[in-house]
Amino acid sequence: MSILRVEDYQPIARDRLTPEVWDFVEGGSGAERTLAANRQAFEDMTLRPRVLVDVSDPDPGTALFGTPLATPVGVAPTAYHRLMHPDGELATARGAGAAGALYVVSVFASQPLEEIAKAATGPLWLQLYWLRRRDALVALVERAEAADFRALVLTVDAPRIGRRLRDARNGFAIDPDVRAVNLDAALTATSHERSEGSSALDRHAAEEFDPTITWADLAWLRARTRLPIVLKGILTAEDAQLALDHGVDAVVVSNHGGRQLDQAPASLHALGEVVAGLGGRMPVLVDGGVRTGTDVFCALALGASAVLLGRPVLWGLAADGADGVAGALDLVTAELVHTMTLTGRPRLSDIDGTAVAR
Repeated sequence: MSILRVEDYQPIARDRLTPEVWDFVEGGSGAERTLAANRQAFEDMTLRPRVLVDVSDPDPGTALFGTPLATPVGVAPTAYHRLMHPDGELATARGAGAAGALYVVSVFASQPLEEIAKAATGPLWLQLYWLRRRDALVALVERAEAADFRALVLTVDAPRIGRRLRDARNGFAIDPDVRAVNLDAALTATSHERSEGSSALDRHAAEEFDPTITWADLAWLRARTRLPIVLKGILTAEDAQLALDHGVDAVVVSNHGGRQLDQAPASLHALGEVVAGLGGRMPVLVDGGVRTGTDVFCALALGASAVLLGRPVLWGLAADGADGVAGALDLVTAELVHTMTLTGRPRLSDIDGTAVAR
């Protein structure tokens, strides 16, 4: 079968994964309203094409924190890639590098940070949850710096994880052969302990995530790294302003792919509020529901600096390893370039709020 859209990877991936891993990838929280809203938000957008513009050489290139990127489409942090493919995050890093894309590596990666860095030919950022064990957090930061990761992405919308009912019904636990190898085994033991009617990941997060952290704690992290700090999980202008006030370097507008608070706003709907509140004073990334280059175009028009893909990258990884990851990213970037051409917006700087309507 010809792969013409990222959704073409989806049935291949589904056939290669167990039903419970598939539910882990695809599921959201609660009634999955926010999961559905993420897609609906893009489907409600309309493009406003301009004509008689020289579009002979469209360019999707951009940069973040001074690092050039071939595309504004990057890889969102998702955990345990060896559940999708034996090479796990090594394949994801190779695929992202081949596409010239940013890869945000999860703290729950199933390959060592140093090996991921060796496999990468593009920039890497490291995503973190704030663990109760601050010594473990510091060790991760130090390893990321030594391995030439370019930024830290602190997920701030998960003092505990959402009510992911598919995982609870499946009694989901991580296969013992797939481990978050960058953390001490004792810190992740609960995630492998199956219990009927509940999610091992929920129990693990309740044990290990620190729900007491506040804005004041960011100073502690800032004092321990020279890397830019990005907050992921911002959905309001108020929190965006607080991020700015506390010296954060960028934010990711995200509802965690619909996996945290059900009935939170679609990421695309929150994007405009956050961008307006920040007024161009820091980069704003976005994830959630992105499936096409036209979706990326809409997010850029509403003020995003870059757009991160989650599930589509996992589909590509499960279907075809590194080539599938590169294929998914390349497809979405090619669709973005096509959209830029037909809307008369040949540079990313040409894509503004006048390019779209709801």
